[in-house]
Amino acid sequence: MTMKGMRQTSALLAGCVLALAGCAGMESSGGDMTFFVTSTGPGKGGDLGGLEGADKHCQSLAEAAGAGKHTWRAYLSTQATGGLSDPKFVNARDRIGPGPWHNAKGVLIARNVEELHSPAANVKKETTLDEKGRLVNGRTEQPNMHDMLTGSRPDGTAFPGQPFPDMTCGNWTKSGTEGSAMTGHHDAAGPLPSTPWATSWNSSHPTRGCDPEGIKSTGGNGLFYCFAEK
Repeated sequence: MTMKGMRQTSALLAGCVLALAGCAGMESSGGDMTFFVTSTGPGKGGDLGGLEGADKHCQSLAEAAGAGKHTWRAYLSTQATGGLSDPKFVNARDRIGPGPWHNAKGVLIARNVEELHSPAANVKKETTLDEKGRLVNGRTEQPNMHDMLTGSRPDGTAFPGQPFPDMTCGNWTKSGTEGSAMTGHHDAAGPLPSTPWATSWNSSHPTRGCDPEGIKSTGGNGLFYCFAEK
């Protein structure tokens, strides 16, 4: 082979390597994802099978998307059932690990738990993707699905239990018209744009019941956030 031919071959090989690298860079690696919104709910309204069932749902969706190497937790709180003196409740913020968390496109959501529950959290419609890297319908789209089940206060802690109102659909076991669940707006949008509760990603308003139709009527579809604990 002549020197000219060798140079042409080398240039061709280099071009192929660069092309392959470019294609690889355009692919979304599910294995690097550590945060997503469920693309579907379990289908029973507020009955998620308790925290265990919700976690399994997160894990199953993550595995299907190629991110099964992580341990996934649903961002959900529970309430104490034995009254004000009952210490048995769960804070959503305590379930999700230390961070950082990135969406399916590699965009940073928050570096740690404190940032996640601060104005610096990068939770908005453009970044809060499902496990397949897709946008989720917001307040101005049909059907509206911006209500995410959380059962949580703005700082990620649980609401008081009995005798206070149900904010977790019976700790994620109710699917009827009785009870309700606190939701957040994944698109940071609400009827009063300058009001914190209306734009909160994790604590905006309760649902109208725990049945699928009641949840839909207030702007949701039984979806919730999933975080990689580790």
